[in-house]
Amino acid sequence: MEKIKIELKWAMIFIGMTLLWMVLEKMVGLHSTHIDMHMYLTNLYAIPAILIYVLALKDKKKQYYKGEMTYKQGFLSGLIITVIVTLFAPLTQWIISTIITPEYFPNVIAHSVETGYHSSLEEAEAYFNLNSYILQATVGTLIMGVITSAVVAFFVRTKSKG
Repeated sequence: MEKIKIELKWAMIFIGMTLLWMVLEKMVGLHSTHIDMHMYLTNLYAIPAILIYVLALKDKKKQYYKGEMTYKQGFLSGLIITVIVTLFAPLTQWIISTIITPEYFPNVIAHSVETGYHSSLEEAEAYFNLNSYILQATVGTLIMGVITSAVVAFFVRTKSKG
């Protein structure tokens, strides 16, 4: 456990940030009155998500590797964070969908049918539901976490002096 203490800390920070982001989206109306802007503005979530990976790998580099970290070490650290966040993705999505913003699904279903994004209520309901979002969150977290880990590890690694 001691070896992954830093990753565990940053995974919990990441999950906390995700929950706070959803509270913010709800507060500004992206799950209700401004739902038409949701699919665009929700992508801003990538900024704090990437920033957390940068801070996490810098922390690992400084605290654990004493300022010298290879790409492989950084990538592995990012993968550990990703696995932890992915394991918690179903619970995180459940908290978002049932506690933080239970009105999101009915609102987005109505909006998607109203705008023609989905051709029927049944089609919209099949896409916008807790099970679908748990699957999307889990797969998306894993894929984006691996990509983010690969990119961030490249920039945070100790550059060879040569």
